[in-house]
Amino acid sequence: MADASLKTVAATKIAIVASEADLAQTALTELKARNPHVPPDEADVIVAVGGDGFMLETMHRYIGHNVPIFGMHRGTIGFMMNDYRLDGLAERVATAETVQLHPLEMEATCIDGRRIRALAVNEVSLLRQTRQIAKIAIDIDGVRRMPELMCDGIMLATPAGSTAYNFSAHGPIIPLSAGVMALTPISAFRPRRWRGAILPRKAVVEFEMLECAKRPGSAVADSTEVRDVTHVKVLENCDVTLHLLFDREYNLQERVLKEQFES
Repeated sequence: MADASLKTVAATKIAIVASEADLAQTALTELKARNPHVPPDEADVIVAVGGDGFMLETMHRYIGHNVPIFGMHRGTIGFMMNDYRLDGLAERVATAETVQLHPLEMEATCIDGRRIRALAVNEVSLLRQTRQIAKIAIDIDGVRRMPELMCDGIMLATPAGSTAYNFSAHGPIIPLSAGVMALTPISAFRPRRWRGAILPRKAVVEFEMLECAKRPGSAVADSTEVRDVTHVKVLENCDVTLHLLFDREYNLQERVLKEQFES
């Protein structure tokens, strides 16, 4: 069994990519000097070196490749990353636990009639564009649940994204296996006491921007921004699966759980 395991480790083709940050670029040079590597298009596994922002960028860049990604922290925030270590990369990749994620799919309709689609691993956000407060109506599975929300914005967050912008906006942290999403307002003015909702992961959520000519708003799916939207539809895309790799001693499921008890 040991010999077979070693052959599997040796046969795994690894690509190593990094953010433009100096710390990440130094790590890239060090890792490539110590480990056999191939271009990303030829890889069985992609090692992404940087912070959470670069991890999201890497996931979007290779979202159609169906290749697992192993992150290593050499950036500002490393919630979705493994610890950076030079030694034993191939062995860590071979013994890592896999977490599968399905992104949200956003379809945004603009004032000029354009329809733009984008995927989001963390969240889809609607935000006011000017000093005017946004007015947003919310439908869940075809039923109008919120006739008018006056706010700076609102977001629909996945469990993986619940510890990011969603948590900063006082939304709940959601375990990966919970099978739900967080609908979280941003600076809600009316209804003043509304703190959002927990929705089934299969829910179809639609947002209508009320008085959109007077109160323009934008829709953001991770890093894709669409301005001057009138209507935004969001649902989980189960046809797309992202595979993330984590060291067994501290995987993403454990991190999300632990985050709920941090001060």
